[in-house]
Amino acid sequence: SYSDFLIPLPPSLFQKSTSIGCSAVGDEVIINPQFEDGLSNWSGRGCQVVLHDSMADGKIVPETGKVFASASERTQNWNGIQQEITGRVQRKLAYNVTAVVRIFGNNVTTATVQATLWVHTPDRGEQYIGIGKVQATDKDWVQLQGKFLLNGSPSRVIIYLEGPPPGTDILVNALSVKHAEKIPPLPPPIIENPDYGVNIITNSQLSDGTNGWFPLGNCNLNAASGSPKILPPMARDSLGVHEPLSGRYILVKNRTQTWMGPAQMITDKLKLFLTYQVSAWVRIGSGASGPQNVNVALGVDNQWVNGGQAEIKDGRWHEIGGSFRIEKQPSKVMVYVQGPAAGVDLMVAGLQIFPVDRVARFKHLARQTDKTRKRDVILQFSGSESSSLFGTSVTVMQTQNSFPIGSCINRTNIENEDFVDFFVKNFNWAVFENELKWYWTEPQRGNFNYKDADDMLALCQNNKIETRGHCIFWEVQSTVQQWIQALNKIDLMKAVQNRLTGLLTRYKGKFRHYDVNNEMLHGSFYKDRLGKDIRTYMFKTANQLDPSATLFVNDYHVEDGRDTRSYPEKYIEQIIDLQLQGAPVGGIGIQGHIDNPVGPIVCSALDKLGVLGLPIWFTELDVSSLNEHIRGEDLEVMIREAFAHPAVEGVIMWGFWELFMSRDNAHLVDAEGEINEAGKRFLALKHEWLSHAHGRIDIQGQFEFRGFHGTYVVEVETELNKVSRTFVVDKGDSPLVVSIDL
Repeated sequence: SYSDFLIPLPPSLFQKSTSIGCSAVGDEVIINPQFEDGLSNWSGRGCQVVLHDSMADGKIVPETGKVFASASERTQNWNGIQQEITGRVQRKLAYNVTAVVRIFGNNVTTATVQATLWVHTPDRGEQYIGIGKVQATDKDWVQLQGKFLLNGSPSRVIIYLEGPPPGTDILVNALSVKHAEKIPPLPPPIIENPDYGVNIITNSQLSDGTNGWFPLGNCNLNAASGSPKILPPMARDSLGVHEPLSGRYILVKNRTQTWMGPAQMITDKLKLFLTYQVSAWVRIGSGASGPQNVNVALGVDNQWVNGGQAEIKDGRWHEIGGSFRIEKQPSKVMVYVQGPAAGVDLMVAGLQIFPVDRVARFKHLARQTDKTRKRDVILQFSGSESSSLFGTSVTVMQTQNSFPIGSCINRTNIENEDFVDFFVKNFNWAVFENELKWYWTEPQRGNFNYKDADDMLALCQNNKIETRGHCIFWEVQSTVQQWIQALNKIDLMKAVQNRLTGLLTRYKGKFRHYDVNNEMLHGSFYKDRLGKDIRTYMFKTANQLDPSATLFVNDYHVEDGRDTRSYPEKYIEQIIDLQLQGAPVGGIGIQGHIDNPVGPIVCSALDKLGVLGLPIWFTELDVSSLNEHIRGEDLEVMIREAFAHPAVEGVIMWGFWELFMSRDNAHLVDAEGEINEAGKRFLALKHEWLSHAHGRIDIQGQFEFRGFHGTYVVEVETELNKVSRTFVVDKGDSPLVVSIDL
């Protein structure tokens, strides 16, 4: 997934606490930021700090000013130069950090330099906040940039630079911390003549041989006949009624590298900020040993962009569906089809790249949503004045839609009352970003930390917010703490048993869902060490310990056509395999870390997975774009697709507040609490999905309307008084009759 990890804790190096004060906004927080006053206010963090006017026989001189500092004699990665800034930063304000850095010595030519904040809070001890990082070199000065915000009220704050391997000096020419100025958002992009649905590929149908195409590498291209004439299903869902394909395809022979295949330059045909759908039929020749990946790729100024992938193990034609968007003007863009092993022939038919009309799709989804998320309601009024109720004014207002829309939160967020206010107003479910993961609850063997999760659970319970348990285990080895990786098979099995018993006994009945073993399509740590049956054991044991919780599989890139490890068919195969072994899989988690989503591609994955009859949840949804309007549109695509689909039973977003999300340019609310364009789009959707009705009671003493599932208030204004009642509309096929006694 995309979760951030704690920076390893170095020994505490500090004296007694002092209380925090405040500073004027816009002031420089750092004292002596460019070392004009020597090393005053600076110190070494576990190392020496030295002032220089030059180094390396005059080859290294300051970029600005007359001097620079070095952190030398470093024996740990976390050693570096530091300054205490207690009392000079305020909580709930965002600060920009810039530093001019380079590295020197120990034959290291490039290394990551990171700015980190050490924060001490009386009730929570010490925390480490990563601010920003840069790849530094021994050749030039580079600028490190970052941003931070303190949610709570720390007793001490220290900023420091760290990162390169021991023995390598960190050189610093300047380090500045200032209150972040608000940057006005980018305007909505104006796209003239978007030509929705129009293919930008030349000679896609090969009516003119292979003109317009060229071989990438020294392979051979020929036109041949016998490919499908029907449009691939995902393209058909986007394009609607469309002329059939020609039945001709490009046959690629003499491929001596995996990247060789047919290509076209499309630089002049692309428009910035449009979302393009990619569609093709692909097939491979005989002679392949094992499954082969086929990828429609774009070279955007020589950067690889994934336009969709398929895994092929047979001689059939396979659909590739993907998407991309370009937000900065490129100098050249090439599309090419690649992937199979050298010596394997490749066949490509009907390649289409076309901009998608999202608004047209939204209209279709609105009709589907009406069928999926609404119900006819008959309010039947009675009471002492029932005979005279005919014609009485009725107002129905929905106060809450019951569809679960939640967010991920972390422990520091709940110290910020502005964050909590937005969270409890706009979400009815929650998941903890890291605080329930094993590496957090037992970072060292036998050293448990459940306090963070307890605090977060209490906040959710107090606000009637349901919670998902994420996650009991995580199958990707890089996420498994070192002490677990070091265990032998017998001790690892004991540790797994203890984890299950400890967690599920402590929180029995508290979490409605659990992600049992996260990302089993992308990792195999436990399976490799304990055998295939361990996965079933985890599900069965979790179910025995807490039968009330629904147990989920959870994985990423299931819904976007980008990853052959986790496309829907593979997920289905894994789920059925678990079920056949007796694992009580109760739900399907699609994380939803997605870029430039296309509705029919997402919907296709949901349709395939929906055949299993299990509830589907988007469990970690986030989208990313520098332009807030486009980001809002991406989010709208995902939430509308989920809300319209009958198999989807909830959506959890992977955060919403700037600086507290795993991805850049994904937030809905800026660091200091201002709702951005993407956030406004999200709130507008929530408002759209509240039903209201107004009218008069009919001759039968009834009032009828159609509304979304959820909680309502009805107000009836009689001659004598105004009466209000609350009622709930549950899911159901037949009209709901609600008796209201006045």
